[in-house]
Amino acid sequence: MAKAKQTPPKKSVQAWEQAWQQHWEQAGFTPYELNLPENSSVGRERNFLMQRRTPEREKARLQRISAEFERGFRQLSPLGPAVTVFGSARFQPGHPYYQLALEVGRELALAGFTVITGGGPGAMEAANRGAHEAGGRSVGLNIKLPHEQEPNPYVDQTVEFQYFFIRKVMLMKYSCAYIVLPGGLGTLDELFEAATLIQCGKVGPFPLVLLGETFWSGMRDFLFYMVEQGVFAPEEIGFGRIVDSPKEAVEMVTRSLPASILEHLTPLDA
Repeated sequence: MAKAKQTPPKKSVQAWEQAWQQHWEQAGFTPYELNLPENSSVGRERNFLMQRRTPEREKARLQRISAEFERGFRQLSPLGPAVTVFGSARFQPGHPYYQLALEVGRELALAGFTVITGGGPGAMEAANRGAHEAGGRSVGLNIKLPHEQEPNPYVDQTVEFQYFFIRKVMLMKYSCAYIVLPGGLGTLDELFEAATLIQCGKVGPFPLVLLGETFWSGMRDFLFYMVEQGVFAPEEIGFGRIVDSPKEAVEMVTRSLPASILEHLTPLDA
């Protein structure tokens, strides 16, 4: 017997629609270059408002991308075994999730891992801080934003990036495991990037741990709903272990890694 179709609460639908309208009313023109014929009326208007794509500009962009990749490889290749911690930039000291990130950074450092984050505030700062205060190595891969995100003060090394996609490559490439704390769109993007790379055999398999049972339970329920809709096979959704304990998260990482990585760890005295 087919299941009855579930409809979302009317209040949720109205709130989503209102948020969508407000977002696009405020968005304005995109600053991205458009490839429009210069002699068309639309092309001339858009050229007045923003740059057009040209082969020269694309070549210059490619050179900037290549240079940024090379700089990232050069600065990060000396790292030993490292774990990337993802999470929201919005949690302030004293928030339970800030404390959770602080503890996981400390546990990773004690186990001998370098802690890598996006280098910003919130959960990123907390994970770097936990590693730094425990005497471990702490690295931040900072992104240049219009509102100038500054690196947090707990990193031993900062690498700055102009391009989100290059930064994300570095966050994935130089880690042997990923721990994901509660976060927003950026955190979800990083989580599913890691999950997709692992699922497709492009990296690892590396441990992927989601920290915060209550926060991630809604996502777990939605993924099971997606299984019912046929977009996932049941065996494909177990890509990340969900735990509440930072110590358990780090122990799971350590248990899951091969001896060839573990032999390079130098645990710190607690």
